Amino acid sequence: MDVKGIFNQLLNHEELTREQTKEILIGITKGELNDAEISALLTAIQMRGITVDELLGFRDGILATGVPVPLEADRYIDVVGTGGDRKNTFNISTTSCFVIAGAGYKVAKHGNYAATSVSGASNVIANHGVKFTDDIDKLNRCLDECGIVYLHAQLFAKAMKFVGPIRKALPFPTFFNLLGPIINPSKPQCQLLGTATLDQMRLYNQVYQRLGIDYGIVNSIDGYDEISLTSDFKVTTNNYEKVFKPSDLGFANAKPEEVVGGATEEEAKEIFDNVLANKALPAQKNIVLANAAFGIQVLEKGKKDIGECIEIARESIDSGKALSTFKKFVELNS
Repeated sequence: MDVKGIFNQLLNHEELTREQTKEILIGITKGELNDAEISALLTAIQMRGITVDELLGFRDGILATGVPVPLEADRYIDVVGTGGDRKNTFNISTTSCFVIAGAGYKVAKHGNYAATSVSGASNVIANHGVKFTDDIDKLNRCLDECGIVYLHAQLFAKAMKFVGPIRKALPFPTFFNLLGPIINPSKPQCQLLGTATLDQMRLYNQVYQRLGIDYGIVNSIDGYDEISLTSDFKVTTNNYEKVFKPSDLGFANAKPEEVVGGATEEEAKEIFDNVLANKALPAQKNIVLANAAFGIQVLEKGKKDIGECIEIARESIDSGKALSTFKKFVELNS
């Protein structure tokens, strides 16, 4: 790898190719760049702003150096947020995944421990006694028997450990924060992504178009990286781009305090459990219904209107299927 040539390009404000950034990522895992060079690379790209090709190349490198997860299902979805909105919401994406699975769809949820909130996907899953695994046979059995599988990021994205200490040492976020949502090792054909900003929405819209998958990207106008129902929100999919009001879905506006995940992991776990058991605050249930519904619409290739998708999600909770799906998941993974 021509490290000097790459830095000359960056110093000249030139863009790198997808193949170059893939090569850089693989080179990092082989020890071909020292810590100072990695820090300089992260800083240079952050100052200039990452391009779609560069982001895709780093994604390619992470998947090439990680553990692949070949799942035995034709079509499944991941629901995930970029994080970083610093709103400390409850586990909306993870809860929505179990509602979608309870409705009879397949889900491959990719997640990690919390970075900026009290409880991330891996926190709430682990706090139910679940043991994370990279055993492909176990993962496929879980997907087959309960319709959902959980992929704990640290078991699969091996490259991330090489840059972890450097990312923590830098006083600013880097483009690695943008990679999490697009490095699901099972390479799902469908994804619902929540972004914290409209700039991120535009970036991922181009990424997903290049990847050729079915997608929905959501952003709450007041800065949540999911549909919070605290304000209007924008949705971009393969089929349309539209701004919705909560009332368009038949929901009242939620209050910011109704979206908070609590002060402890135990409080976040309780909200998660209450939603699945249909015992949550109306606003908490509605938020999950909204996010799950747009995920279902992506799975259905936009052929069902959002009202119908909301009712499918509602039936998953009201019938107890979402809760029974989660109980089966815990049973298979404990």
